[in-house]
Amino acid sequence: MPNPKSRHSKSRTRQRRAHDALKVPQFYIDKDSGEAMKPHRIDPKTGMYKGRQIIEVKESE
Repeated sequence: MPNPKSRHSKSRTRQRRAHDALKVPQFYIDKDSGEAMKPHRIDPKTGMYKGRQIIEVKESE
């Protein structure tokens, strides 16, 4: 099994780990409802996407 020949510096280790941070989820505020929504998704409550009706939504009882 290979072993490291020499120790990596703290700077090198931290530069590599700088890319491991969690990304903040992207969202936008819907103009009609004012809710935070994910981009490029159909609104499950209204069935709208980019101002057009895409799917018919069943009314909840």
